[in-house]
Formats: sequence, structure tokens, C-alpha cells
Amino acid sequence: MVVLNQQVYKKEISAQLSFEEPRGLYRLAFQALGTHCQVSFVAADRAQASDYAKAAVDWVAVFEGKYSRFMDTSLLSRINRNAGKAWTSVDADTTRIFALCDDLHFMTNGLLDPTSMPLIGLWDYRRKRNSLPTEEEIESAKMLVGWKRFERREGEARLPEEGMSLDFGGFGKEYAVDKVAALAVEHGIHSCLVDYGQDIHALGTPPDAPAWHIGLEDPRQPGKTWAGLALVRGGGVATSGDYLRHFVYDGVRYGHIIDPRSGRPVGNGTHAVTVTAPSCLEAGVLSTAAFTAGHEEGMGLIEANYGAEGCFVSQNGIYQSSQFYEYVVQ
Repeated sequence: MVVLNQQVYKKEISAQLSFEEPRGLYRLAFQALGTHCQVSFVAADRAQASDYAKAAVDWVAVFEGKYSRFMDTSLLSRINRNAGKAWTSVDADTTRIFALCDDLHFMTNGLLDPTSMPLIGLWDYRRKRNSLPTEEEIESAKMLVGWKRFERREGEARLPEEGMSLDFGGFGKEYAVDKVAALAVEHGIHSCLVDYGQDIHALGTPPDAPAWHIGLEDPRQPGKTWAGLALVRGGGVATSGDYLRHFVYDGVRYGHIIDPRSGRPVGNGTHAVTVTAPSCLEAGVLSTAAFTAGHEEGMGLIEANYGAEGCFVSQNGIYQSSQFYEYVVQ
């Protein structure tokens, strides 16, 4: 197996560690993975807190530098540039992430597809546009999507057709949240809340409360919450929706989440889906897949995964899985 130099991919990240004395919490804050990242945790002393903070930031710096499609120097960008041409050397860590993609693709019935980048780019909500993609453009992009076409052999990987590309945006941030939570445990820290842009993993409880409390943003009134969750048993929480990242064309709103089946932004009347699960990765992948699938099929996806509960906020009301109410606090 090829061994890649991780330091080659390390991104520069500026982080700040502070201590909130009234609550007895250390707070680590930095910008990475396209969002604001914050880790709140209890440590025995400043030395332990500093050691953990450095390990957490260093891990994220390498992960983003290696797998961000926005960085030309990343391994993912190299694989994308080689599409339809050459094989790219990959290491054991990357091989394991590809195996994880296999599992997530299967778990979501294909709704999470790491090769969906041609469609994501076609519908990029940040682009200034005078028209919508044509049927021909959509069909052409769909022809470049298909995780099962991704080729792998010992120490190498390849996208078989030029124009195909990988994007780990459907699970990368959630994967990083869980890894940073696991690093806390490795450093002897058992009370911790990792929050990367509302993708969350909780460990233990805070020093001043019986549970970590998470506010649920109301997609009908962004900036306000409609309820909150109490994470007594820890685990992951993630919300997927179309109310923040979208564009409006001819009076119609088009969100950033693309359904690979139709090749179009999701438009099934769902505004947001929140999922609680044993890990942030599971919660994030299920929330996005359930949002894409819609209320009925999406609820089935959530309930098929042990330990996962979900809530849909749609234009027709709020729908919850059978035990989601156990987490809700008003």
C-alpha cells in the first residue's frame, strides 16, 4: 500500500483556545471545512486542553488539505484532474474512506453519491445566472454520476471518464466531527461538544447542566429556533435543509441539495430534516438522504437505522419519528 506524506496536504488553520470560567468550559474555535468550528470541553488543566486543541486542529488541517475539492493541491483534486486518464496513488486511510463511501451509498439507497459533483457544479447556488440548466445539460451531467463506476485497485484509484469528479461534501464535515470527538477521548476528555456548523457530536454532559442543549433553527424563520434537543446520552445531531444555501430564479427557490436520481435540486416540500444518531456521520448522512427522499421514504430510511430518530419540518407541518420527542425540550 502506498504511503503518502500527510504533511504535504496540511492546510494552515488559525485557532483560538479560551476558557469560559463561569461554566468551567474550554472553547476551541477556528474556521475550516467551509464553516465555523467550535469545540467546548472540560479539561483538567490548560496543558491538557492545549494538547487536545493542537491535536484536533492538526487533524482537521490534514483532513481538509487532503480531501477538499476546493484546494488544487488536495489528493481529491488530483484524482479529479486524472479522471478518464491516469490512476492516482492512494494510501490506506483514503482506501478506508472509499470503503465508507460504499457503505453510505448502500445505506442511503444511492442518494449519497460521492461522484455527484457534475450535478452540484451545474446547479451551483453561488453562481450568477441568466437561465437554468437545460434538459440536455442535466442529462449530460447525470451520465457522469455513478459511484459504482469508481475504480479501485491496490494502492490506486481512478474515475473512468473525463468530466467525472469526487466530492466528499455529503459526509466529510460529519466524519471530521466524529474524529475530533474520538480524539477528545484519546486525550482523557469525556465531556465535550464538537459543533462544526451545526453538525454535532456530544460526549458526556457539561459541568453546569444534566445535558448538552442544542437549538433547532426554524427554517421558516432563519435565525430563530422552534425547539431544542437535550443530549443526555451523547451522540450525533445534524440538520439538512434548503433554507440557507439556495438561489431564486424567476420567483422559484432552488436549494443546494441535489437529487442524483432527477439531476435537480430537491423540491418535495421539505424545508429541513434533523436527525439524532449514535454518530454525527450517521446523523448527517441520514438527514441529507431523508431530505432528498421526502417525508414518507425519508422517515423509512431513518427508522431502518438502529438508534436514529428524525424530524421533518415541511410546508405541511412537522413530522417526527416514534421516539424523537424524547430529545425535544421547549
